Amino acid sequence: MKLKHVAEQEPRSLPPPVLFLSAALGGFLSLAVELSLSRLLRPWFGDMLFVWAGIIGFVLLYLALGNLIGGRWSAVDDGRRLPPVFVVAGLGILLIPFMSRPLLLLAQQGMSQYNVALPVVALAVIFVLLAVPLTLLGTISPLVVRLLTDRTEESGRVAGWVFGVGTGASLVGAFLPVFVLLPTLGTRLTFAFLGAMAIAWGSILWLIRGRAGSAGLALLLLVLLGLASRSTIAAPVKGVTARGRILYEAESTYAFIQVVEWQGERWLKINEGEGIHSVWRPGPGLSEGIWDYFLLAPYFAPPSQAAPPRSLLVIGLAGGTVPTLYARAFGPLPMVGVELDPTIIDVAYRYFGLSDIPTLKAVASDGRLYLRLNNDRFDVIAVDAYRPPYIPFHLTTVEFFQEVQRHLTPNGVVAVNAARTREDYALVYALSSTMQHVFPSVFIIDEPLGGAAWGNSLIVGTNRPVNVEAFWANVQRTENPYIQEMGRRARGRVRVAPPPTTVLRDDRAPVEQIVHGIMLRYFTEHP
Repeated sequence: MKLKHVAEQEPRSLPPPVLFLSAALGGFLSLAVELSLSRLLRPWFGDMLFVWAGIIGFVLLYLALGNLIGGRWSAVDDGRRLPPVFVVAGLGILLIPFMSRPLLLLAQQGMSQYNVALPVVALAVIFVLLAVPLTLLGTISPLVVRLLTDRTEESGRVAGWVFGVGTGASLVGAFLPVFVLLPTLGTRLTFAFLGAMAIAWGSILWLIRGRAGSAGLALLLLVLLGLASRSTIAAPVKGVTARGRILYEAESTYAFIQVVEWQGERWLKINEGEGIHSVWRPGPGLSEGIWDYFLLAPYFAPPSQAAPPRSLLVIGLAGGTVPTLYARAFGPLPMVGVELDPTIIDVAYRYFGLSDIPTLKAVASDGRLYLRLNNDRFDVIAVDAYRPPYIPFHLTTVEFFQEVQRHLTPNGVVAVNAARTREDYALVYALSSTMQHVFPSVFIIDEPLGGAAWGNSLIVGTNRPVNVEAFWANVQRTENPYIQEMGRRARGRVRVAPPPTTVLRDDRAPVEQIVHGIMLRYFTEHP
């Protein structure tokens, strides 16, 4: 019997609406991944300019490379490449947060040790993880243009429509993660959602082309990956802390937040988790941290005008350690606490006793914006929004401190918390130099470091000329036990700020370079 040759069925072509949808999804995913990656990295590196430059630069590099590769593929493509492009790109997107986790932990270790090399290596490898999915997404538009073009004279019009649709969808990719996906799903689930979209669309393209087997395998892969990653997605973002019991852990729109309880006290940890941003202790005592030194700020005044504060503004409320201390030391006084992240405010009321301070008004806002929109004046303005490497430059400049001065009473003072190492005061002196362009007297109180490699200094600027002798005379006259104790602890640690050097302005505030310099010098001096 003569056997007949059975010809393989010709794959069906993809209709124009499907191709335009493919171009739109490619544009959407490109921007959505970029914005989601910024959120993935923010808890570890903050919003530092070099991180954003790296994200944008590498995304553009990979998309450009993808355009070139897609152009070469389009010369011989009949539509068979689009489905696997979406499936493999989706797989790469889905795996980004899980493959980057050990690298981010490595970066955290480097920052805690001021080892600048580890964060740089971690960032470099994470950017490499973007290479496959972003490059593949870049191939989509050239492939779609080729599949939609029958005649050479149509190529320009078709290309315009395809790239216009892709760019328009990119706008959705820029806004949807920020306003919907990240706040609702969290970072890891957002990446999972984006990756699943790409894999599912690749499966649909295979089905349209009559490749049911390939589509089924892609969907099976998606299900298996979902089952395998369930425990990872549900797990804490950074896991168990080295000390203490985690009472609360969550990602907000702005930060990763932990509340840790240890030996009867509670700590607020934000972002990288190495530093403690607020402390709450039951009872009437001090916090045993830099926040205690804020109590001394009102006593930088001429002796005839020194008095307990009657109002307080805190920029960088966090868990409210400074308002808590002021309430304990000076009793009920009007206080405003400004905190950018409303989730942190909620955490402060739940875990740090702010509900016990009825005179405190907590405001969710940027500190500088709050100053610009309000005209209230305060005896003390406490700025506690700095900690390397997360330093909002717009809260460090001459223009910012001029705005602060406008909100001080005639005898008012501003107190700024700044980080340093044992030997390196670069950030402290940059801030004190900047403040000397605004305030007649500027002082530095150095917190003792004990055995720690890094710690804090408090920088105090006054609205009236004052000297160190007047400060000590005011402290010695008071009968307030909190001030007496802090005066004892600060003995020998209060000094006039040195002459100005680096001055930070809105037009030029090289905060990142200052922080990088601190980390690099520490790394080279303590290998």
